[in-house]
Amino acid sequence: MAAASRGGAESFRSVLTFTFRHWRRQAPLVALVASAMLLSTLADVFMPVFAGRIVDAVALDGADKAAGLHKALWALGAMVGLGVLMAGLRYVGFAGISEMTLRIMTRVGQDAFWRIQRFSTDWHANNFAGSTVRKITRGMWALDLMDDTLLLSLLPSLVVLLGSTLLLGWHWPVMGLLVALGSIGYIALTVSLSILYVAPSARLANIWDTRLGGLLADAVSCISVVKGFGAEWREDARLASLLGKWRGRTYRSWMRGTSNSTLQTLVLLVLRVAVIGLVLWLWWQDRASPGDIAYVLTTFFLIQGYLRDIGLQVRNLQRSVNDMEELVAFHADPLGVADAPGARPIRIAAGGIVFDHVNFHYGKHETPLYSDLDVAIRPGERVGLVGHSGSGKTTFVKLIQRLYDLSGGRILIDGQDIADVTQASLRQQIAIVQQEPILFHRSLAENIAYGRPDASQGEIEHAARLANAHDFILRLPKGYGTLVGERGIKLSGGERQRVALARAFLADAPILILDEATASLDSVSEALIQEAMERLMQGRTTIVIAHRLSTVRTLDRILVFDRGRIMEEGTHGELVARERGIYRSLFERQAMDLAAGLQVA
Repeated sequence: MAAASRGGAESFRSVLTFTFRHWRRQAPLVALVASAMLLSTLADVFMPVFAGRIVDAVALDGADKAAGLHKALWALGAMVGLGVLMAGLRYVGFAGISEMTLRIMTRVGQDAFWRIQRFSTDWHANNFAGSTVRKITRGMWALDLMDDTLLLSLLPSLVVLLGSTLLLGWHWPVMGLLVALGSIGYIALTVSLSILYVAPSARLANIWDTRLGGLLADAVSCISVVKGFGAEWREDARLASLLGKWRGRTYRSWMRGTSNSTLQTLVLLVLRVAVIGLVLWLWWQDRASPGDIAYVLTTFFLIQGYLRDIGLQVRNLQRSVNDMEELVAFHADPLGVADAPGARPIRIAAGGIVFDHVNFHYGKHETPLYSDLDVAIRPGERVGLVGHSGSGKTTFVKLIQRLYDLSGGRILIDGQDIADVTQASLRQQIAIVQQEPILFHRSLAENIAYGRPDASQGEIEHAARLANAHDFILRLPKGYGTLVGERGIKLSGGERQRVALARAFLADAPILILDEATASLDSVSEALIQEAMERLMQGRTTIVIAHRLSTVRTLDRILVFDRGRIMEEGTHGELVARERGIYRSLFERQAMDLAAGLQVA
């Protein structure tokens, strides 16, 4: 229980701190909303006073009846005036909070997206995209509930309770004390139950809600695999199992909220009986008139309504905190790689790359992948990276892109340390074509122009021609305006590769990285892509991650990696001629596999 209390209190503190930080950026609007709601609520506080005066006025009889009517009408006019004032002020408050909340939600969404895009590739590898989206959208809407609860509900409720208690205490101190103690006890009970009893179960329900979003997104994004293996029933069963756990956690959360609400109702019943009993005793002692009784009853029913609302508002506050805490947690996560203070844009002309005594290890791994690695790639040189899986090839190009920070040493491009330049400027001057190219669910023209969004239609089409993609694009129903589907699912593997090559052509970067772009393609697509790749490599510093050694035979130099070390380097001919060399062994094994495949065919 103590741990739950600390965890719940910490969540409330962190979320409220996050919310108030955004309020400070909208201080004038916050002040406007708070002032309008305060004045509006004060008008509500004085309504029972005039209701009591009407009762006293109509209680007059005989010669005083006309005077009583005058007093009653005057009190009624005051109530009408207060009502009109209250309506006008509430309109101002609601209009102000609408503008304020939308501004904050926009800022929060932008900030969260900004951070997520800059988290490390490891972070993204360990988090479902669907879950991440759900955390952001749920947190944004929870912020809307938070603002409404604090400014439109809790603030007026506290003003009514304080103002009404003071007015009652001014007439009858014992009545003011009773209402004050009862209200404080009710609020303390409500807050304690929300933090210690309801919040832990609601937090667990949200965790399963996030997992549900992740599972749905995972299955939908991989629907081609599901259908390919006829596994729809298996995914149905997987979802049913998760829904069962989600239903159980959510039901428990809801039932705890119901129990909390029931206990609050009973406490209000006890307070109501006490207040009514006390005012009747005051009347019996000739210390309260019929109008006073009407005033006390009207005031208490007003207080009771606001107290009941406070119970709901505290539950809403607790719910908004639970829904926001995962979004707030994004801001506690460190960025994967941060620009150095005063980082400047890099200027790459020739494209020479130098690894100078580079040390690197992943995360908390004790064993480094690279130790004192020295490599120099000349401007315009075409270099192949070869080795078994896990030998360090992919990490080599990721470090050039500065997707990770080094443990030691430095990487220079045209003599500039990439740790001292902005990441955006670095990556904008490095074109990469991945083995499994990823396209946005946008038009083909937008995908090709992603590296140069200001490119003209003519430049886009020229890049597509260079990538041997123009002809197949024209055969599509909407040509360059065709939407390619999520991750480019509407296109074949070869078509996606050619679009990715066109994107690299249009980017026209001085450094090019190719991650075996011809793997697993038919011979026609492979020939078209190979031809386009040869054009693309001309005049650029090129690094090719090779899985099939036939693709590196014409390169200027080949680096053979093994466990983070460069064991061999040279041209294809030099490495094949080396007795008992790693490259020769890999080449012979692939040649034997190819011969065996031809014999079977």
